[in-house]
Amino acid sequence: MGTIEALSLALGTAWTSGINLYATVAALGIAKQMELIQLPQNLEVLGHPAVIAIACIMYFIEFFADKVPYLDSGWDAIHTFIRVPAGAILAARALGDMNPALELAAMLAGGSIALAAHGTKATARLAINASPEPFSNWAASVTEDVAVLGGIWMIFNHPLIMLILVVAFVALSIWIVPKIFRLAKRGFQALRNKMRGIRPDQTAPSAGAPPPAVNP
Repeated sequence: MGTIEALSLALGTAWTSGINLYATVAALGIAKQMELIQLPQNLEVLGHPAVIAIACIMYFIEFFADKVPYLDSGWDAIHTFIRVPAGAILAARALGDMNPALELAAMLAGGSIALAAHGTKATARLAINASPEPFSNWAASVTEDVAVLGGIWMIFNHPLIMLILVVAFVALSIWIVPKIFRLAKRGFQALRNKMRGIRPDQTAPSAGAPPPAVNP
């Protein structure tokens, strides 16, 4: 595996892991078992039947959890501590045995890319949750799954293009996340109002405000 191919695999899998780790692991493992792709020795463990089985089970759970408003945001919050480290590990192992300093650099780069992908997804989902209908969640979830599978295909068929797309995504996320965050605040406010039992057509009372007068 050449340098471009190795970098594409390392950074590409970090990016797809930030979006959907279980789909990434399952797709790589199944493709390895079917001999559609060749993985570096340090990643051949992904083709183990036990790894594939667990990844498929967790993907099945995420497939449904990812389409329920606010449950998807809770799922994303928990997986901040799973997707990012996993992306860092996949990136480092994809480059094979190397100098410890380079391995650490690969982990930092992979973790940063996984964090950018995960953070963009989580922020966008919180913004989408401000919408009362569920169809936008379904559309976003399906789009993310397609992006992951398409990204894995690009890694092995067009590695240079995949590298360019990952770099472009990181640059775009730095620019767009602050803008999405403003919309995400509405989603968080809607969730807080829902937990307080406040309907969307009501206004939450401000702190210290007197209760509304009741006519006798």
